[in-house]
Amino acid sequence: MNFAEPLVRGTLIKREKRFLVHVKLDDDREVIAHTNNTGTMLGCNTPGSPVWLSPADNPKRKLKWTYELIEADGVLAGINTSAPNTLAQEGVEDGTITELQGYDNLRREVRYGVNSRIDLLLERDDERCWVEVKNVTLTRDGVALFPDAVTERGRKHLRELTAQVAAGDRAVMLYVVQRADAESFAPADDIDPAYGAALREAVTAGVEALCYQADVSPESIRLARRLPVSL
Repeated sequence: MNFAEPLVRGTLIKREKRFLVHVKLDDDREVIAHTNNTGTMLGCNTPGSPVWLSPADNPKRKLKWTYELIEADGVLAGINTSAPNTLAQEGVEDGTITELQGYDNLRREVRYGVNSRIDLLLERDDERCWVEVKNVTLTRDGVALFPDAVTERGRKHLRELTAQVAAGDRAVMLYVVQRADAESFAPADDIDPAYGAALREAVTAGVEALCYQADVSPESIRLARRLPVSL
């Protein structure tokens, strides 16, 4: 995934509410950027950290900047939660995600479950594979962790994936780690023990848990390698 335009560097001043971040650009302008990341951004929200924004291409948009990257613990982390779906699609199409090869058709945002949309639906003949994608930005001691806040929505997605397996389809929970300082993945049981329990229950029922790590730079983000999942 290449950024359409060069990112603009600045310094994080503060996050306001859930969707706004205040940034001082390197040219001394202070701007407000939109963030679609509704999590706590634990470990990725320290004032004074270097950040990168993308200019909005919609002239009618109120906020002219989008929050993309932050430098956290010496590495770049991808904040934008829309990126993992694109990265997952690219990873399927270019063969990086080896476990999701051999399908003839890929669709995004297909309705399923109870008022949900699956991130990726892979199809061949009469076989279907439902893929839910989550963005991971929290790490501790080399372990990537999800979630960074209590998430009922995340548990709902696991239940819906389990229902697809029960119906005879394949279902995959794919975690995309947008930072380079992790060597494995695990559920953040201390933050949301119910999510960890739901993930283990879903895997026991046949849902596959995969984790892939991305190489992140101000020019592009690419899925690079699989990380082991520890449950």
